[in-house]
Amino acid sequence: MVLLVSLLTFLIFSVMPSADPAALRAGRAPTPALIAEIRHNLGLDKPLYVQYGRYLERLVTHFDLGYSFRNGTGVREQILRRLPATISLVLGAMVIWLAAGIAIGTVSAVRARTKLDRALMGGALVFISTPVYWLGLVALYLFASDIGVVPIFKGADSYVPLSQSPAGWFGSLLLPWLVLAATYAAIYARYVRSSLREVLAEDYVRTARAKGASERRVVVRHGLHAALTPVVTLLALDVGTLLGGVILVETVFNIPGVGRLGYDAVLHADLPMIEGMVLFGAIFVIVANLLADLAYAFLDPRVRYA
Repeated sequence: MVLLVSLLTFLIFSVMPSADPAALRAGRAPTPALIAEIRHNLGLDKPLYVQYGRYLERLVTHFDLGYSFRNGTGVREQILRRLPATISLVLGAMVIWLAAGIAIGTVSAVRARTKLDRALMGGALVFISTPVYWLGLVALYLFASDIGVVPIFKGADSYVPLSQSPAGWFGSLLLPWLVLAATYAAIYARYVRSSLREVLAEDYVRTARAKGASERRVVVRHGLHAALTPVVTLLALDVGTLLGGVILVETVFNIPGVGRLGYDAVLHADLPMIEGMVLFGAIFVIVANLLADLAYAFLDPRVRYA
């Protein structure tokens, strides 16, 4: 799958019309000779199959993603340097959206068709329909310490690495966490509600109630335990995709993660960087789905792996 993704990415950015990396590196007043020299140095004057063959050889033998057309630095090194910021953003937001989504979805399922259920699902629909970049800009306007009406959280361009200051790291990511988690918490709340309602209608749940089990045990032990199986699948896709690059949130809050790195690479037609970003994203999605498959056996007693 990773090899297929690498081939498709190479073909998309090599065959389809895009900016010329050599012209972008040649400066404001390039000459044809200078552009030709740069194309030769970058290997862009070779046939496409030769370019992809060299790239694939380096990838398979040394996991070498090549060098950036923009600044000449190693793609792998740049991605690994930016990765901790993205991991911090995604995992922190994941904890918030899981806690909020499961709690809201469970309450809505148990209190289905009540005013509380309608209010919670109506609020979830609002956040699902809200673009994350717009929500981030509104959050900065309302709550950022530099421009906010009510300065509660740190604003954009305030990211602090965890190794430098744990307290500063937590404070700089709290608002981005809430913004990123808002939409996903709403989505997960609706999934949990729908899945839990189906599970609570199963025969074994009615049997548990008939045996005198408490409602909390019925909902949590018998219902929620099995209802989270489709949520795990959704979580694997979301976390894998987000680790590949949270472009909008990182751009709004100016967080130096892989999403912002990919955004800059697209602007400058930096093909090696784009290929490296897509490959890392594919690896994250594949690994996350593998972990989700393994988690099924823990969540659903009907699933077992030898």
